[in-house]
Amino acid sequence: MTMLSFYAFPPPAEGAGNGIEDPEEFAILLKKFWKPFSVLGRVYIAGEGVNAQMAVPTNVLPNFMECCNSIPQLGVHMENGVNIDPIALTMEEFNKAGSEGDKVSPPFKNLHIRVRNQVVADGLDKPLDWQKAGYDMPPLEWHEKVKGLAESADSPDDPSRPILLDCRNTYETEVGRFVEAEPLNTENFRDSWDVLKDRLQDTPKDAPIMTYCTGGIRCVKVGAYLTQELGFTNVSRLAGGIISYDRTVNEKLSEKPLFEGVNYVFDGRVGRKITDDKIGTCITCGAKTNNLSNCRNSACHKRMVQCEKCSPLYLGTCSEACKQRVINSSMAPQRKISSSSETYDNVDDYSVGHSSTPPAFYEQIELNTKEFISSGSHMVSGPAQGRLLTSIASMTRNGRILEIGTFTGYATCCFLEGAAYAAEAMEFEGMGNRECGPFVMTLERDQRAIDLAAIHLNVMATKGIGEEAAVEAEMLRTAKTFEEEINLLWAEHSYKDEFNVTYNQKAGCELLKVDDALATVELIAAGKGQEIAPFDLVFIDADKTRLLDYVEACLSSDKLLKKGGLILVDNVLWKGGVVDIANDGKDEDIDIEQQLELSDAEVKRSRRARKLAVVMHSFNEAIVKDERVEVVMLPLRDGLSVIRKR
Repeated sequence: MTMLSFYAFPPPAEGAGNGIEDPEEFAILLKKFWKPFSVLGRVYIAGEGVNAQMAVPTNVLPNFMECCNSIPQLGVHMENGVNIDPIALTMEEFNKAGSEGDKVSPPFKNLHIRVRNQVVADGLDKPLDWQKAGYDMPPLEWHEKVKGLAESADSPDDPSRPILLDCRNTYETEVGRFVEAEPLNTENFRDSWDVLKDRLQDTPKDAPIMTYCTGGIRCVKVGAYLTQELGFTNVSRLAGGIISYDRTVNEKLSEKPLFEGVNYVFDGRVGRKITDDKIGTCITCGAKTNNLSNCRNSACHKRMVQCEKCSPLYLGTCSEACKQRVINSSMAPQRKISSSSETYDNVDDYSVGHSSTPPAFYEQIELNTKEFISSGSHMVSGPAQGRLLTSIASMTRNGRILEIGTFTGYATCCFLEGAAYAAEAMEFEGMGNRECGPFVMTLERDQRAIDLAAIHLNVMATKGIGEEAAVEAEMLRTAKTFEEEINLLWAEHSYKDEFNVTYNQKAGCELLKVDDALATVELIAAGKGQEIAPFDLVFIDADKTRLLDYVEACLSSDKLLKKGGLILVDNVLWKGGVVDIANDGKDEDIDIEQQLELSDAEVKRSRRARKLAVVMHSFNEAIVKDERVEVVMLPLRDGLSVIRKR
């Protein structure tokens, strides 16, 4: 295989804007013309021209070049023709000439022809005339000029002495450059213009300036900029770049090349050694080397100079951090990614399908609620919100949660699970209670809901939340009547107004029957009655018409909720009704035509739903303007506001 490169800036036809009028069509044409030659490489096409780095089977090289010369947009416009590497590679050498991570690979595996805005992104504000880019100096003449420059090194102030500029980026000049050359030290080619302005601001306009790059294409743009924008009149550039110089010196000169080190190339080889001079500095130990590579950490992939000694020590990476990343990735379990046949009706279903499945116990709480309090089964938090509540509870400082509105205990159990995780994280010794430690206090006024919640909490306390607990909870629907089960439970407790359990021998839970939850909350906030340590989190899923009163109790007293604590308010979107209220105003009446289509019961339900939507919207409007809190509303389930007490 023969490695080669070429570029072309065809001038636009009269009346045309670009030398290549339709880059997409031209890309298809090149693929068609080149397919018979089995060429590989990377080719960029833009309206301004073509930039190609390729590998061509050596036996068809003359035919390939003849083909290129026959294409009008290439042909005579391939400045300096095709740049051919001086030494062809056998297939065995070609297949090992490049690298991918720590594995050898060919420099190119396929032919990629890509359409871009520019063949070399330059960042210039306006296009220049690439046909006017200074003198294209042949390699042999260049060699003599550089030799004279080296011989006059003792006379740096001689005005006739050329300024020799390396127009490549830092990672290229670090491993190879012409003697006496000045690197621009840019990270990207588009940074060249400001560097050139600064470097040449005091230079006479007729001063001799020599520029070079890898294959010559960047120097076309630099030459055009120096002549057309900065006004220099004696600009020359190395014809065909370093690649052409390398080939010419090998073929026609017996003396040592004046380019020292390695020529960085844009293919899998990364670099081609021209001389044995080591001018690069190892990124890890500082030793002199010309060993070029890319960091093996694929997320970094930094171009780097690293010596032969450090490369294996760092596993081909640029730093200890990247080395550890490579080690970790090699040891990580291989996850099989398989396509699923599952389909989803909406984003909510998709979110549930791609969230961790709750422990088996929680599904039984849902089913028991549907069986024994069917009218309110939609009020259960459900898998997605339940897992979120557990996670938030586990992240609290002390795992202390107050829940206002127990219902059948789904959210209560989630909070209790999270409080136990918090106990483990803080290495809490003992059992949480009112006075200290991980503890859930939950308030409810409906006796049937309390009965069912108590059963669920009792199962969780005795059986956990896994399969054994699920079986136990399921028996409530099969083995005994609900009344028999609850009578047995209460027979073991002194009275029905208070129920206490401990989960995982760490987190305590107290279920209280209250007539007015707000009155109880305000009593705790006032610090009256039995001593209760402040909570980290308050979950409000109670009387929607008094939400602001509940929140005020939390904000006005640190005895109820700690500073920095969270308030979670459920149902803040109210089935989407808040959007209609926000858009249409707070009129609670239903349209007359709509009433005609509804039954009396449906009309009553619609009026109630709209009234509550007005209440929720009013709450949302008020709380987001309260400077004592920071609010994030999550569109999860029926809406959940996370309110942080400042």
